[in-house]
Amino acid sequence: MKKKKITALLISVCLLTVFCCITAYADGDVAGAVQSTWYSAKSQIKSIVNNVVFPVIDVVLAILLFAKLSLAYMDYRKHGQFEWTAPAIIFGCLLFSLTAPLYVWSIVGM
Repeated sequence: MKKKKITALLISVCLLTVFCCITAYADGDVAGAVQSTWYSAKSQIKSIVNNVVFPVIDVVLAILLFAKLSLAYMDYRKHGQFEWTAPAIIFGCLLFSLTAPLYVWSIVGM
Protein backbone atom coordinates (compact mmCIF):
# COMPACT_ATOMS: atom_id res chain seq x y z
CA MET A 1 0.00 0.00 0.00
CA LYS A 2 2.79 2.39 0.91
CA LYS A 3 4.68 1.68 -2.33
CA LYS A 4 1.61 2.49 -4.41
CA LYS A 5 1.24 5.90 -2.73
CA ILE A 6 4.91 6.72 -3.20
CA THR A 7 4.79 5.59 -6.85
CA ALA A 8 1.65 7.63 -7.49
CA LEU A 9 3.26 10.66 -5.83
CA LEU A 10 6.41 10.32 -7.93
CA ILE A 11 4.38 9.95 -11.13
CA SER A 12 2.32 13.02 -10.21
CA VAL A 13 5.44 15.08 -9.52
CA CYS A 14 7.04 13.96 -12.79
CA LEU A 15 3.93 14.79 -14.81
CA LEU A 16 3.59 18.15 -13.11
CA THR A 17 7.23 18.90 -13.86
CA VAL A 18 6.83 17.93 -17.52
CA PHE A 19 3.74 20.08 -18.00
CA CYS A 20 5.14 23.09 -16.14
CA CYS A 21 8.55 23.11 -17.78
CA ILE A 22 7.66 24.38 -21.21
CA THR A 23 10.44 26.07 -23.11
CA ALA A 24 9.76 29.72 -23.76
CA TYR A 25 11.24 31.37 -26.83
CA ALA A 26 11.60 35.11 -27.12
CA ASP A 27 10.21 36.65 -30.25
CA GLY A 28 12.43 39.47 -31.45
CA ASP A 29 15.64 41.11 -30.36
CA VAL A 30 15.98 40.58 -26.60
CA ALA A 31 19.48 42.05 -26.43
CA GLY A 32 18.29 45.21 -28.13
CA ALA A 33 15.40 45.58 -25.69
CA VAL A 34 17.74 45.15 -22.71
CA GLN A 35 20.23 47.66 -24.16
CA SER A 36 17.58 50.27 -24.87
CA THR A 37 16.18 49.88 -21.35
CA TRP A 38 19.68 50.22 -19.90
CA TYR A 39 20.42 53.35 -21.93
CA SER A 40 17.17 55.00 -20.93
CA ALA A 41 17.67 54.20 -17.23
CA LYS A 42 21.41 54.90 -17.12
CA SER A 43 21.10 58.58 -16.19
CA GLN A 44 18.52 57.81 -13.49
CA ILE A 45 20.71 55.11 -11.96
CA LYS A 46 23.70 57.44 -11.96
CA SER A 47 21.67 60.22 -10.37
CA ILE A 48 20.29 57.98 -7.63
CA VAL A 49 23.69 56.53 -6.81
CA ASN A 50 25.35 59.96 -6.75
CA ASN A 51 22.59 61.67 -4.74
CA VAL A 52 21.48 58.86 -2.40
CA VAL A 53 23.83 55.88 -2.14
CA PHE A 54 27.17 57.65 -1.85
CA PRO A 55 25.93 60.24 0.69
CA VAL A 56 24.44 57.50 2.87
CA ILE A 57 27.73 55.60 2.79
CA ASP A 58 29.59 58.82 3.61
CA VAL A 59 27.36 59.60 6.60
CA VAL A 60 27.66 56.07 7.98
CA LEU A 61 31.44 56.15 7.64
CA ALA A 62 31.66 59.61 9.23
CA ILE A 63 29.62 58.43 12.22
CA LEU A 64 31.81 55.34 12.50
CA LEU A 65 34.94 57.49 12.33
CA PHE A 66 33.83 59.81 15.11
CA ALA A 67 32.68 56.89 17.25
CA LYS A 68 35.94 55.04 16.73
CA LEU A 69 37.98 58.16 17.46
CA SER A 70 36.03 58.63 20.69
CA LEU A 71 36.61 55.03 21.72
CA ALA A 72 40.29 55.28 20.81
CA TYR A 73 40.59 58.45 22.91
CA MET A 74 38.93 56.69 25.87
CA ASP A 75 41.35 53.80 25.48
CA TYR A 76 44.20 56.32 25.35
CA ARG A 77 43.03 57.88 28.59
CA LYS A 78 42.79 54.44 30.17
CA HIS A 79 45.97 52.80 28.87
CA GLY A 80 48.14 55.71 27.73
CA GLN A 81 48.53 54.47 24.16
CA PHE A 82 46.51 55.73 21.19
CA GLU A 83 45.56 53.08 18.65
CA TRP A 84 45.55 54.62 15.14
CA THR A 85 44.86 51.56 12.99
CA ALA A 86 41.04 51.41 13.04
CA PRO A 87 40.46 55.18 12.77
CA ALA A 88 42.99 55.35 9.91
CA ILE A 89 41.25 52.55 8.01
CA ILE A 90 37.83 54.14 8.47
CA PHE A 91 39.24 57.53 7.42
CA GLY A 92 40.72 55.94 4.28
CA CYS A 93 37.37 54.34 3.47
CA LEU A 94 35.66 57.70 4.01
CA LEU A 95 38.07 59.44 1.63
CA PHE A 96 37.57 56.66 -0.90
CA SER A 97 33.78 56.95 -0.73
CA LEU A 98 33.86 60.76 -0.86
CA THR A 99 35.93 60.75 -4.04
CA ALA A 100 34.27 57.68 -5.63
CA PRO A 101 31.70 59.63 -7.72
CA LEU A 102 34.57 61.33 -9.56
CA TYR A 103 36.00 58.14 -11.01
CA VAL A 104 33.62 55.23 -10.45
CA TRP A 105 31.52 56.01 -13.54
CA SER A 106 34.53 55.93 -15.83
CA ILE A 107 35.44 52.51 -14.41
CA VAL A 108 31.91 51.17 -14.84
CA GLY A 109 31.65 52.72 -18.30
CA MET A 110 28.80 55.15 -17.81
